[in-house]
Amino acid sequence: MTTGATVWLTGLPSAGKTTIAYELAGRLREEGHLVEVLDGDEIREFISAGLGFSREDRHTNVQRIGFLAELLARNGVKTLVPVIAPYSDSREAVRKRHQESGAAYLEVHVATPVDVCSVRDVKGLYAKQAAGELTGLTGVDDPYEEPDSPDLRIESQHQTVRESAAALHALLTERGLA
Repeated sequence: MTTGATVWLTGLPSAGKTTIAYELAGRLREEGHLVEVLDGDEIREFISAGLGFSREDRHTNVQRIGFLAELLARNGVKTLVPVIAPYSDSREAVRKRHQESGAAYLEVHVATPVDVCSVRDVKGLYAKQAAGELTGLTGVDDPYEEPDSPDLRIESQHQTVRESAAALHALLTERGLA
């Protein structure tokens, strides 16, 4: 029996959340863990299709992902969730769901500054926002509430993806989850 857990990676667009999650997933799988990555873009396409980006819709999206993550975690899967989740109350509701079920939950803040994210601009969102083609970009013209006390803060601009994933793996090991 493997111990499940949810690892929620929150941060701005292009912070490195998904890249770190997939690097960690590979390492955990090599060690024999059951692992799933609940990528925010895929969830929006397949489970939260039709939701917009209002505060209410973002909250609904995060709660749907939180439900899936908790379900997987309590059934022995390491569930890595690279999702912006800009509002602290939404993230706290997910944490509470995990606490109530006894499933492990770790919050990781990928604390990459907006100026670094805008240079990375993986999806071209910052460029579209700058050109006036997009509004409501988290951390630019829509709020992002940084976690007050995450289980781990990763400043991805100061380390490689492998180093970021290693720091997260070390936390999982410290907590008896890897």
